[in-house]
Amino acid sequence: MVGPAAVFSGVTTDAGRLLVTIGLLVLLVVGGLLAREVRRRLDVSGPLARLVNVVLVGAVLALAVAVGASLVTVWEGTIVVTTVLSAFNVDDPLALATRLVVSLVILVGAYLVSGLLRRFIHEFTRDRTAITQHQTELVFRSTQLGVYVLAAIVVLGVWQVDLGGLLVGAGFLGIVVGLAARQTLGSLIAGFVLMFARPFEIGDWVQIGDREGIVTEISIVNTRIQTFDGEYAMLPNDTVGASEVINRTRKGRLRVQVDVGVDYETDLERAIDVAEEAMRDVDEVLAVPQPRAVLVSFDDSAILLNLRFWIDKPSSRRRWRAQTAVVAAVKSAFDEAGIKIPYPQRELSNRPESGASHLEGEPPVVRGEGDRRVEEVPAASATEDGDGASTESDDEDTSGDG
Repeated sequence: MVGPAAVFSGVTTDAGRLLVTIGLLVLLVVGGLLAREVRRRLDVSGPLARLVNVVLVGAVLALAVAVGASLVTVWEGTIVVTTVLSAFNVDDPLALATRLVVSLVILVGAYLVSGLLRRFIHEFTRDRTAITQHQTELVFRSTQLGVYVLAAIVVLGVWQVDLGGLLVGAGFLGIVVGLAARQTLGSLIAGFVLMFARPFEIGDWVQIGDREGIVTEISIVNTRIQTFDGEYAMLPNDTVGASEVINRTRKGRLRVQVDVGVDYETDLERAIDVAEEAMRDVDEVLAVPQPRAVLVSFDDSAILLNLRFWIDKPSSRRRWRAQTAVVAAVKSAFDEAGIKIPYPQRELSNRPESGASHLEGEPPVVRGEGDRRVEEVPAASATEDGDGASTESDDEDTSGDG
């Protein structure tokens, strides 16, 4: 069998080596492009697609190993090979090629294992409604990352890299990055927590703190909602995790409450029956659970009834539509039944005042003294005697006839 040494034995000049190197690299690039084109033209899916991917990747890797061995042969004995061997801490080109092959086998094995894990995880969660598709994908991605990290550690061990020093350096780098980006790291951690907990989905109607709207995007760092004013609010995930989250869509139905007042002289049981009957006739209101009218409190001018009814597929538009329909229906029903919804009222009483009273038609004179108000009785006013009769205050003429 003819090996690379026999093929490239006649190449002894640096110019010839350079041309051969360029030709081998072009061959490798063409092989990679050809493999991609073959994969694109093959219409396969499922396990067969992964098998085709492995075969094509293996072919490209084999071509890469052959090109590498040829380059080592071409440049054998030159300063280039010596530098490469010293950089990888090996003395024999065969040992370098062996490490390359083992590393490629480990990486291909990690790729195959990740594919098997993906299939196992999807089959395990397929019939479990409590686990969403998003959560399944998140579990797979986390597992795949773990497999690739483990494969990278093994490859570094094959190349005899000092993992202790590497981990120490990574630890110091992590501390520096953590101190410089505490807000971002907090949002990242909160994003993973939200993705696992899933308190809301895209399209849910939520209230986060003082923000209310429809969730339009959930990322690792931010959560974006569209408010009912047409504004887009982008909330950091650490803020979302630290705030109270109210999801009005999750259950699939929502209870709406409306207060209405009735006159104190109203028959309350009849008012409750009329209100509940009116709510049952509204199309937007669910029949189950039944709408209810509950006595709440004594108001200044009325007794308050709390009208409680349910709607399905909650949204802001459906809530306001149902609430408007219920208010109109209850108002019409109360009018037909003669049940009064009173205006605010004030009761005036003629409570007797101590001291002087005023004559009818004579308003009191008020003058200001600093922050006090002093009320003066006009000179023509009358005073009350002990029997309640009035006596005139004008001086009586006591002069005689003579």
